[in-house]
Amino acid sequence: MRREDETGSKRPALVIFDCDGVLVDSEPLSLGTLTAALNRIGVAIDVETVRSRFAGTSMTSIMEHIAHDYPGIAVPDDFVAAVKTETLGVFDRELRAMAGVAAAVQALDIPTCVASSSDPVRLRHSLTLTGLLPLFDGRLYSSAMVRHGKPAPDLFLHAAAEMGAEPRDCLVIEDSVPGVIAACAAGMRVLGFTGGGHWGHDRAGRDLAEAGAGHVFQDYRQLDELLDGLLGRY
Repeated sequence: MRREDETGSKRPALVIFDCDGVLVDSEPLSLGTLTAALNRIGVAIDVETVRSRFAGTSMTSIMEHIAHDYPGIAVPDDFVAAVKTETLGVFDRELRAMAGVAAAVQALDIPTCVASSSDPVRLRHSLTLTGLLPLFDGRLYSSAMVRHGKPAPDLFLHAAAEMGAEPRDCLVIEDSVPGVIAACAAGMRVLGFTGGGHWGHDRAGRDLAEAGAGHVFQDYRQLDELLDGLLGRY
């Protein structure tokens, strides 16, 4: 039976984790790789702009934006595949799990899963490299499995259905504005996480709070306390 806090608010029946920037500190690596690749084909953009515009979204969505905003740029047919390959190579050398996340997940007495904008290969590769895969194996959901990626609610609704949970009973942990918007659109509670390297500009996560995150945190040692108490503010 789920516990309730002092306000009568029930703890969630399912915790849905984003992956990049939430479970693994991948965003500085992937955003840097993408920025360099875009620069090579003539897109004049810096890594901070890439972060603010594209963090938390799929490559399909990113390329749609590039085609719309930079109509004169000729994107090579193998561009996306090349970026993915280069990113995985950087991950092999440098990717790390978020500090404290493994212990925090292991301590949960609530079912968990992952719902990520990453394609299935990258998602599984990231979790394998960081030793987190055994915590979620068999419960990985990618934007490739749904018609519309974040900020649409499709992925979170798909994950909840697969896990047998009602959306209103789910809690999402997200690090991006599109992810927070998607969780809210799905009718789920959401916590913003700013412990990743790409959030050094604003650990308070003001953008996440404005998008609908009920609380923002940056240290996984806070997670159980949040589940027990702060959810009552929703």
